[in-house]
Amino acid sequence: MNISDLEQIVINALEDIKARDIEVIDTSRLTSQFERIIVASGDSGRQTRALAHNVLDRAYSAGIKPLGIEGEENGEWVLVDLGEIVVHVMQPAIRAYYRLEELWTTALPHRTATNTAGA
Repeated sequence: MNISDLEQIVINALEDIKARDIEVIDTSRLTSQFERIIVASGDSGRQTRALAHNVLDRAYSAGIKPLGIEGEENGEWVLVDLGEIVVHVMQPAIRAYYRLEELWTTALPHRTATNTAGA
């Protein structure tokens, strides 16, 4: 299965349970660990868990074996690792605090150490 097909499976699974603010971030040039990050919001712990489980169910139905799921206990931030795609389902306050989209889309300038002593 190609990455676009898997991405669409995840988006459809999230939309089915009314995820909000779904954002797809292409990380293929930033890391070799995965190709995409998908971030979405759910209004409650129950909804974030339901969203994550719907992603898992859709992945299994498509023949994809997820690598893992984390954060189900409290449901503030549930991560689903599908290998090529990592899905973060977060409650709005947690999402605003961690700002994952900003971390992955803002390129930091390369800095080198310089000796400014005595200047």
